[in-house]
Order: sequence, then structure tokens, then C-alpha cells
Amino acid sequence: MAKSPTGNVTRTDVAKIAGTSVAVVSYVINNGPRPVAEATRQRVLEAIKQTGYRPNAVARALASGSTKTFGLVVPNIGNPFVASMAHMLLQESMNHGHVMLLGDAGDDRKRELEIIQGLLNRQVDGLFYNSVDRHPYIDVIQASGTPLVMLDRIEPRPGVGMLRVNEREAACQVTAHLLSHGYQQVGMISGPLDMLNAQDRIHGWRDALAQKGLLADEAMIFPASYTRQGGYDAAQRMVASGRVPRALFTSNEGQAIGCIRALSEHGLRVPQDVALVCFNGTDQSAFHVPTLTTVRQPLRDMARSAIAMLKNWDGDAKLAEFPHHLEIGESCGCQLTQQE
Repeated sequence: MAKSPTGNVTRTDVAKIAGTSVAVVSYVINNGPRPVAEATRQRVLEAIKQTGYRPNAVARALASGSTKTFGLVVPNIGNPFVASMAHMLLQESMNHGHVMLLGDAGDDRKRELEIIQGLLNRQVDGLFYNSVDRHPYIDVIQASGTPLVMLDRIEPRPGVGMLRVNEREAACQVTAHLLSHGYQQVGMISGPLDMLNAQDRIHGWRDALAQKGLLADEAMIFPASYTRQGGYDAAQRMVASGRVPRALFTSNEGQAIGCIRALSEHGLRVPQDVALVCFNGTDQSAFHVPTLTTVRQPLRDMARSAIAMLKNWDGDAKLAEFPHHLEIGESCGCQLTQQE
């Protein structure tokens, strides 16, 4: 039998050519549940090759109750931290025999909803979800009965898994590191003010100043998107306002890189003129000039925990908390302080 031009070859066709039963063909394709003699197995494989038969993944999924796919919804894959997290989730899902379907919302809520509905229609075994803003479509996902793990800051609720790093504490620590160099003024490039994680980082910045007996100057908070362009634009506003601080906390790596570029256009050097630290660094932080002092999250551990949540889903609320790590680079001025 030649390969079918329409692809409508069935297991019955394969069985006829191999001289065996449809059940044996199924055992070969599924690698079980019963053993098949090697000679018979080779005949089946040759018949599959000859006919061009391809198993119907949808039918197999309906029979097994699993599509062997996870969905991942992110606000913008261009964010280096989001891309790093997506990479880890992809690797871990493959280790568990699952394919990861990625949906990039492009910072658009309407597109985000369309992506979620598309993934749910494909009957993914579970969703990992990092929302565009503080109003995620959790109810839509829960109504489908699909297991859900949130990757960003939300208020805890039943039936939702969540990964969390104490961002307020981490922001406090990295700001305190700047203050430990003796800087009395620390500004901040925050995320969008309506986002919960942006508020957490602002509170951490305030906490560190309060612990040193310093007043937080709210005029030194410059909100921006979590992008290189956002950091660049915030730094330009900062320079234009005439309020460039001696030390600066940026809310993610992309903002830090954009900020450094903008400052350099005005002849301001990091760390000589502006000491800088950032949040959510990735491997890129160590290759930037100067290297960035940053808070790192344990992405591999977080990805493993997220996969385990979905694999062992029972519908209960789940929370996994992780420690952060302060990675010292050149941007905070440690080397300058030591030389002085």
C-alpha cells in the first residue's frame, strides 16, 4: 500500500500489511501495555513507514484523558526575566513528557484572553499564567476546570496554585545594600503603579529607607513599563526634572539597561555618578557593562515546583514560596567604595 495522499490511513491498514492485529499495532505505537516480539514490532514499524500512518493525537488524548501539553501565558516574551522563566518551564515540562504551548499577549489584555481561550479549547493539561496587569482572567480558567499556576503576584484564592518570592523583602534588601555604601538619597524606577508587584517593590524601597531613618521622597519614584524602553524613558524624565539621585533602584533588569543608556547620553556614569541596583536579574546581568547588582530568583526550582503542582493537582489552593538571592555586580559601586 502506498502512502495515502489524504493521510486517512488507519491502524487497521497497518495491521493488514504487518499481518497482525490492530491491538498489536496499538501496543507498538504506545509502547505497551503488553510486550510485542521484536520481529513483530519491526513488521509493524515497517508497515507504519510504508503507509505513512500517523497516530491521531486528539483521539489518543481523549482516550487517555491527557493531551500531554501545558499552556504558558506571558505578558511579553521580550522581557528577559519572563523569557528565562519560560525557558525553565519548557525544559521541565519536556522532562515530564509534556509539550509547552506558549502564548505571548504582547502586553494586550484582549489578546491575553484570546490566548487563554485558545489554550483551553486545546484541552491543555494545565496553565501557567503571568498576567498583563492586576486583573487576570482566573475565573475563565477556573470555569473550565483546568489546573492553574499563577507566576505573578495575586491575592491568594482557593483552587489556584501560586509561586511567590517575597518581593517586598527582596526590594528592601537590595535598597539597603545601596544605603550600606553610605548613600543618603536613593531614587526608584518602579513598575506601573497599578500592578501589585510594583507596589511590593515600592514598599520594600520605603522599608529600607525607614530602617535607616531616612524619609522616602515620593517625587523620586519614576513609574515605567518593565522594559528597556521604560527604563530609558524614566531616566530621561529624571534628568529633565533635575532630580537625578546619587543611588537608584530599578525594578527589573530591562529597566536598568535602558536607564544606564539614557544616563550615558547625559554624561552620567554608573556607578561613578549614579550607583544602581535592580530586581529580577537574569544571566545577562553578569555580561552587561557594568555588571549589574541584582536580585535573582531561583527559576529552576520555581519551574520544578510549578510542574509538580500541575502534575499533582487536586483542586486545592497551593502556594510555594522561594528565597531570593542578592548577586553583587559593579553597578552598585562596591568596588569604588573599597577603593576609597
